[in-house]
Amino acid sequence: MKIIFLFFLTFAIFSCKTPTPPESTEEFIKGVYGNPGTLLEAGYWFDSLGMNAVFVRSGSLNREFYETSKKQGVKVFVEFPTLNGKEYLVDHPDAWPINEKGENAPPADWFMGICPTHPGFKEYRSNQLKEILNEYTVDGIFLDYVHWHAQFETPNPILPETCFCDRCTGAFAAVIDTIIPGNTIPLKAEWILKNADPEWRKWRVGVLNTWVEDMGAILKEYQPEAKLGVFHCAWYPADYDSALYRTMGLDPAALAERADVLSPMLFHSMKARPTTWVGEYVSWLGETLEVGKKGKPQIWPIVQSHNNPGIVSSEEFRMVMIEGSKAPASGIMMFSDQSLIEDPKKLEVMKELYSKRRPQ
Repeated sequence: MKIIFLFFLTFAIFSCKTPTPPESTEEFIKGVYGNPGTLLEAGYWFDSLGMNAVFVRSGSLNREFYETSKKQGVKVFVEFPTLNGKEYLVDHPDAWPINEKGENAPPADWFMGICPTHPGFKEYRSNQLKEILNEYTVDGIFLDYVHWHAQFETPNPILPETCFCDRCTGAFAAVIDTIIPGNTIPLKAEWILKNADPEWRKWRVGVLNTWVEDMGAILKEYQPEAKLGVFHCAWYPADYDSALYRTMGLDPAALAERADVLSPMLFHSMKARPTTWVGEYVSWLGETLEVGKKGKPQIWPIVQSHNNPGIVSSEEFRMVMIEGSKAPASGIMMFSDQSLIEDPKKLEVMKELYSKRRPQ
């Protein structure tokens, strides 16, 4: 209970209203996430749609797209699939996350995470990031999949306990300066969860914080002016038995100390939430992180237009765009570009809202 109390204390919502942040001299970011090149292929120009930024998956980034984006006057931010392990695990099964039973954790529906302490995987991702930064001058890198193996973009999250491989439990034992009893993974996992659960949760958060620090250090070494962003699960501290901290391994306050921009993934339909939840979460996050006082990090939410599950209407899309753009947000992006192509009404909504300084 102690760790839960400390976590809630850390994220307590202040009873007094935080000051309104001073008007930023930076342009309000208005972008599209995914593979925005589909808009170009359909004959649209980014600037004619009111966009001033694209958030492109690293796998969709190429020279032609980059040059066209720059010619059209938009900033290029690149998504980086930090702890998405699906492709790496094919040839490196020793990086598979292990559950408390000593078994390979099953894929979480469409997502497959990885053991974040695997040194070969960190080298692999570090080299990929360096390749991008050597090839392109970017406006920022946005770290994606910054969490332990789990899936949250659904009304019924998949939240396994990981990772109890010998590498992870050995590193944890060194941190707490204790020999963990047991000669099998299940026995060690049982001892940890019964006798050192608060320390275990804290250590797991620290592993992710180190990933953000290490990727951020590479970015700032190669391109000091580029922004470091983090896409993250948009849950409140108490949601799903405090799974944001306990299972996902995320501490938004710690991320805020390490990143320039936080992008909560406010996919209302995927999470079966009302459109008003989008604005409520942005307000809560700003107050919790005292953005009004500190001015950092910037908050650029990502909202849903994508028709899964169900259909997101053009009016729903309008509402989440407006809600997500409320202060203290200083930018917004929508997912996905394909949904705009499929529904011209949504494209018109985005164009109308992006023609304004701040969608409202």
